[in-house]
Amino acid sequence: MVLLHGPRQSGKTSLARAVAEPAGYGYLSFDDDNLLAAARTDPVGFVADLPPRMVLDEIQRIPEIFTSLKASVDKDRRPGRFLLTGSANVLLLPALADSLAGRLEAQRLHPLAQCEIERRPGTFLHKLFGGRFAPARHQRLGLALAQRIVAGGYPAALARSENRRRAWYQAYVQALVQRDVRDLARISALDALPRLLEFAAAQTARLFNLSELAGPFQLSRPTIRDYLILLERLFLLETLPPWHLRQLPRLVKTPKIHLGDTGLACALLRVDAAEVYQDRTLLGQLAETFVFQELRRQASWQPQPVAFHHFRDRDDHEVDIVLERGPQELAGVEVKASSTVREADFRGLRKLREVAGPRWRCGIVMYDGDAVLRFGPDLLAVPMAALWEAA
Repeated sequence: MVLLHGPRQSGKTSLARAVAEPAGYGYLSFDDDNLLAAARTDPVGFVADLPPRMVLDEIQRIPEIFTSLKASVDKDRRPGRFLLTGSANVLLLPALADSLAGRLEAQRLHPLAQCEIERRPGTFLHKLFGGRFAPARHQRLGLALAQRIVAGGYPAALARSENRRRAWYQAYVQALVQRDVRDLARISALDALPRLLEFAAAQTARLFNLSELAGPFQLSRPTIRDYLILLERLFLLETLPPWHLRQLPRLVKTPKIHLGDTGLACALLRVDAAEVYQDRTLLGQLAETFVFQELRRQASWQPQPVAFHHFRDRDDHEVDIVLERGPQELAGVEVKASSTVREADFRGLRKLREVAGPRWRCGIVMYDGDAVLRFGPDLLAVPMAALWEAA
């Protein structure tokens, strides 16, 4: 089985049908409540009656069916029999993940990367790990950076006018709460989830602080933690773990929190591009999340898996994004929303280079400038636009 999972409206169904239907696959969606009820009543018979090759859409709505799918696959081990799509990360359920081991391969589908929107090849990670950024000129973005941040990457949002996007994102959150959250968990305070997501949007790119997030709610901290885990299962937010070595006890081991998409974050915060651009603190936070998500999206189609972390020690050395490709390659990315870059901006990268040793490949400060600048043999300032521009 192949599982194509990611947030709702990221394009899973369109992609699955475009790939599978020309190959003769049938298609069923568990967003159809009648089909869902039938499958829940008799999952064994439902799976037994399926054609040889099927797309099963929104599989997270019926976890009961996985046991029957497992039994069917064990009887017939031909690869590619089932293409599943899911708007929740069912692999975070330990019992389910164990039962599917060796039978399922998962592929994460993100909202669109900027290079996809521009219809250009995503080669940035190849350049990063090779330290090969040509001394080309790029466009300084200014307000255009804030506009890209506010637009986000959801195809349906990008198809709307700027004035309609915020309404689409807000309706999107309400629909998730009313449908997917009800399917995944029994939550008494459903109205708290959109507010919690809004508070998380205000904390994006910051160290995870459960007390701050729980403060405005009359709910226990364990309950808020469970709600955050649920939002993570729905791909609405991500925790970025710290990078650390066992022999370095002075490293901070608190994760960072990032919203899954900056367009969604801006809609939750009710800010437009002009307001984001004027608020330099908010712009800095959102720019960091924007770069992180862009790198995550480009990493999803790399031949080698790329792991993401952040780095911080108790002497205030920090690097916003640490990327590990395989066991032997490591790179660091610091994000600055300003158009100037200074030697001091490389302080955290130099420390990371020191502790990473021979695994180190390259460190860059991403900034809103127009030129690639070298601050050492493996330290560079790189314009933000290089994330999607071909030069």
